[in-house]
Amino acid sequence: MLDWLRRPAAALPQVTVGKLVLPVVIKRMERSRRLSMRLAPDGSEVRITMPRWTRTADALAFVQERTDWLELQLAKLPAPVEIADGATIHYCGAPLELRHSEGTSRRVRIEDGILALGGPATSLGPRLRRWLESEARTLMAQDLAFFCTRAQQAEPRLMLSSAQRRWGSCAHGGTIRINWRLVMAPDFVRRSVVAHEVTHLVHFDHSPRFHALLAEIYDGDMAAANRWLGREGRSLYQPFG
Repeated sequence: MLDWLRRPAAALPQVTVGKLVLPVVIKRMERSRRLSMRLAPDGSEVRITMPRWTRTADALAFVQERTDWLELQLAKLPAPVEIADGATIHYCGAPLELRHSEGTSRRVRIEDGILALGGPATSLGPRLRRWLESEARTLMAQDLAFFCTRAQQAEPRLMLSSAQRRWGSCAHGGTIRINWRLVMAPDFVRRSVVAHEVTHLVHFDHSPRFHALLAEIYDGDMAAANRWLGREGRSLYQPFG
């Protein structure tokens, strides 16, 4: 999984895709053997990984030759959802109808498929995001404790991530970061990412020993969780302001 090193937006090369002009972020990788291209989950940029010896001009030509593919990927992105009364918000995989009334309590309440809260409409998106992040921290802390017990590891520091490329990461120092947006995914998907990163506390690679331990501690269907992320992951990048 990659950390994308960015220059100021104005300094980035760009590509025109349909009516959009997207920045192109280039990452040179020591172990890379070929050019590869991805679209950011929210469609905000094109990402290229390539060997260190590859010229930037070659990378940009590679992108230009594949604008049709980029258009197809952009078309697959979920339509933006306005965070307002009647919108659908997902929580632990369940769709909830947002009910907003300015004169009622700001506290979030969930009942019978309804997510209700009050307060000013102008701050609705940011307040919902803060609530989701708080729920994510609580749930992921529980997941972390569960899988660390199974892996016989001390609980490391847990941090929430808002990365656009990674669902989770485990640093050499032991800190585990999990993307807060996974609180919107089904429980078994969120838990699969936490289990994956806990396994890295023991095996900092993807060796057969890593996969054997992951299969031992994770109590769900890892293949199904990976398929869900591959199919639905982009839907979690709903803007909240």
